[in-house]
Amino acid sequence: MRFPSLSAPGVALLTILASPVVAQDFGQCGKHVSDAHGTHNPEELTICSHIDRMRQGETHPVLGFIGYIEAKAGNHDTAREIFTTLADEGNSSAMTWMAWMEDNGLGGPEDAEAAAEWDRRSMEAGSSVGAFNYGLDILRGRGVAYDEELGRRIIERAAALGDRAAQHLIDNDFDLDSVTPDADEWKYEKKLF
Repeated sequence: MRFPSLSAPGVALLTILASPVVAQDFGQCGKHVSDAHGTHNPEELTICSHIDRMRQGETHPVLGFIGYIEAKAGNHDTAREIFTTLADEGNSSAMTWMAWMEDNGLGGPEDAEAAAEWDRRSMEAGSSVGAFNYGLDILRGRGVAYDEELGRRIIERAAALGDRAAQHLIDNDFDLDSVTPDADEWKYEKKLF
């Protein structure tokens, strides 16, 4: 599975936000004291403030970074909440992250069918990464029925959209080992029962 790439400034921002110095207790998000005069000492410019605003219906691109931080920090419930919110708004990158979470059982049981559906939705939203991942799902028969012809066509679609990994797979005669790490082979084995 591949993800949309991050820029160097984006990685630097994530590194800073994920550091223990900046880390927050996300269980405290939304626990502000409010009365008729407003919210006392509201969170501002913090991860919790972004999560609180999302829960009140306000979303923005920074939430994707925060979802990434939450996922990597092991806060899978919050990451799922963020990525689902963004995906429901049509964010194809958030759909890719949801596929990853479903495929790996993060914040819930492993669900290959749900992962493949998120990949399909990401592809339908125009993502080359989503198309590549969905093509792999079909070529592996993971979460969806195996169909070599359809899987190859979808990989070719991803390559036409500019996905370099898809082109690499085509250039290597659709050898799945050319794009999949050995560590994941157990996940893609054909089951006898």
